[in-house]
Amino acid sequence: MTECKQGMFSFFVKRNLAVDFKGGAISSDAGLLLVRQLDEKLGFTAGMVECLEDGRHPSYVKQSQLEIVRQRLYQIIAGYEDGNDADSLRHDPVFKGIAGRLLSEEPLASQPTLSRFENQVTVKELYRLALYLLQVYLSSKKVAASRIIVDIDATADEVHGQQQLSFFHGYYDHQVYHPLLVYDGETGELITAVLRPGNVHASRSVVAIVKRLVKKLRQAFPDVKIVVRGDAGFALPGLYDYCEAEGLEYVIGLITNDRLLASAEALAERVRAAYAESCLKQRQFTEALYQADSWAHPRRVIIKVEHNEKGINRRFLVTNLATVPEEVYDFYALRGDCENRIKELKNDLKADRTSCHRFLANQFRLLLHAAAYVLLHSLKKQLQGTVLANAQMGTIRCQLLKIGAQVVQSCRRLWVHLAGGYPLQSLFVTLARRFSTRGKLIESTA
Repeated sequence: MTECKQGMFSFFVKRNLAVDFKGGAISSDAGLLLVRQLDEKLGFTAGMVECLEDGRHPSYVKQSQLEIVRQRLYQIIAGYEDGNDADSLRHDPVFKGIAGRLLSEEPLASQPTLSRFENQVTVKELYRLALYLLQVYLSSKKVAASRIIVDIDATADEVHGQQQLSFFHGYYDHQVYHPLLVYDGETGELITAVLRPGNVHASRSVVAIVKRLVKKLRQAFPDVKIVVRGDAGFALPGLYDYCEAEGLEYVIGLITNDRLLASAEALAERVRAAYAESCLKQRQFTEALYQADSWAHPRRVIIKVEHNEKGINRRFLVTNLATVPEEVYDFYALRGDCENRIKELKNDLKADRTSCHRFLANQFRLLLHAAAYVLLHSLKKQLQGTVLANAQMGTIRCQLLKIGAQVVQSCRRLWVHLAGGYPLQSLFVTLARRFSTRGKLIESTA
């Protein structure tokens, strides 16, 4: 039971507990200090700002472009994806502190300021920002691996307003945008994110995007082997032709048709017989040369037939990989982890919050959320060997960033007094020392 009296809440447990909102300079997001330190060490948001132009008149500027980018990025990381959240968070002591402001100084940007910021972006700025995120990915691979796996996938961002170039999509049964996402298939790093109109096919523009990526990859790592993976939405002859012409390996899902089913029928009969005899799950593979009407020549197709208590299932892949069919299929199946990365981007970082009216503003939002993913992924790499080594981004936020703290301003500095009962104090201190740089405004105490 609770009792409310003019802003005070009384909770009746064994003893009466009185609760109000008069705690003063207290924040629930003190773990963002770690993100700020890592960001400074990497020079990440500073690099983003260099991609953007600031057309504001200097006499009206209260927040620098760098402060605005950091505020927006850190809000997304902390779980405040809406611009409206800035109207309260602009006064938050930790958010002000990591922006370099004292408690007594001007608040951070308001929601209208962030909206103007998002809507003033140009095509050239978007291209520079996307290129910057690609360069960040390339620089993270200090020692080139023997191969780079490029996982491509499409997703749907449902919209609920009058956003430009959003359309009804029959497959998703909703008004959507249809972004294309590209990940590193081994590390889970986000390489690029492209917003597309809602009525386009999954494969729209994929060849052009892969061309640009391959050009940059080969400039950075001339001898690396590049493998392209995608589901049946990217079963596009133009993509196969490009990969073969450029010496790329690929494995792409194929949509089932009568000719493919006929080529798998002999294997399906053997699998049915084996299942009928043993009543145990059966999985067998074969391969065939197959040429669709739109293909210039036959290509290798991997055929998998599986039978379990739910019935028989056939899957087909087109590839130029030289390994045995089972290995090709198991390699293809690993692209399922790309789905988990998309879930992190959309569920944990709310990258589908494309609620601006202008299409370019929504592309900018997608890149801001992609940048938040890149920065959190950089933090995640530092958690190897810890209790959060395999944690998803939502868990990292909950356990590492959502820390209660009291902020006190003295004449010399801001003191951030973290919650004494915080269970991951030693991990926090270890990361703070690892990310430390000189000349910081904020000092924290555990």
